[in-house]
Order: sequence, then structure tokens, then C-alpha cells
Amino acid sequence: MNQDWEDRVAAAWATFDDHTDDRAADFRAVIDALVAELPEGSPLGPFEQACAWDSTGHSDKAVPLYREALARGLDGYRGRRAKIQLSSSLRNIGQPEEGVKLLTPELDASSDELDDAVRATLALCLSGLGRDREGLSLVLGALAPHLPRYQRSMANYARALVEPQD
Repeated sequence: MNQDWEDRVAAAWATFDDHTDDRAADFRAVIDALVAELPEGSPLGPFEQACAWDSTGHSDKAVPLYREALARGLDGYRGRRAKIQLSSSLRNIGQPEEGVKLLTPELDASSDELDDAVRATLALCLSGLGRDREGLSLVLGALAPHLPRYQRSMANYARALVEPQD
């Protein structure tokens, strides 16, 4: 879409915290109006609607919309966001194994600012499956580079959590 539309979507999201729980439907209506401006078949529509449903506490309604956005070809940065958010929503509705399947390949994807979000969300999905050590390993591995000291130690501890014991 054009920059004007992108700016209006960003402005709508900037007001999200102004919409209390009792005004969540008003916020979704703003997003729906913006989506109505998109060409038919655009993957941006279901993505923005999924985000609005998800952000207002309705993971169950967000899941099919994220899937639709990805099926329509949403890729790049927004595609990666959709995978992270879909995985989180799947975990929220009791399907963490699908989240693990969706996010595991993202560990090997091109690196960007979403890497830590991938690892954090994957860790939550793994925990939902009772695989807490793997999840903790991911979180420690993501945290280690941000520490002012002990980066190497934390990275080693993260690996040790999932390596076979001698």
C-alpha cells in the first residue's frame, strides 16, 4: 500500500493504549476501515485485523486471520511478525506444538530485530509442551549478547541446558 495508508495504520496503532477494554471494538473498527481501503486479496488486510483481534484479547479470532495473511503471501518483516504472533496465539489457544513447528525454521532465517522475539515466543511454546529446558536455553541464548558482562558464560550455560550429558 502507499505511505499515506501506512502512516494512518501507524497512527491508529499509536492510539491503541487510549482504547480501554470497553472500547476495543472501536479500535478494531478503525483497523477494519483502513483494511477496507486495501485491494482485494491483499495480505495486509487479514494481518492488520489479526493484530487488532490479538491485541484486544481474542487469540482465537486472530489465528485464522494470521493464517490467511500468510497464505496470501505476506512475507518479509510483516511475514515474520505474523509467524511470531500466530505462534503466540496458537499457544494461547492450547496449540503450542503448531507454534513450535512454525517458529523453529525462523531460528535459521535471516537475522533481524525480531530474532529475540522469535526465541522468546518459541520458548513459551516449548514450555507449553513441557520442554522448559529447551525454552530456557533459547531465552538465555537470546539474552546473553545484551548483557554487559558474562556473555560467553551465559551462552555456554544456554547450550549446556540442551546438550546431552556425559
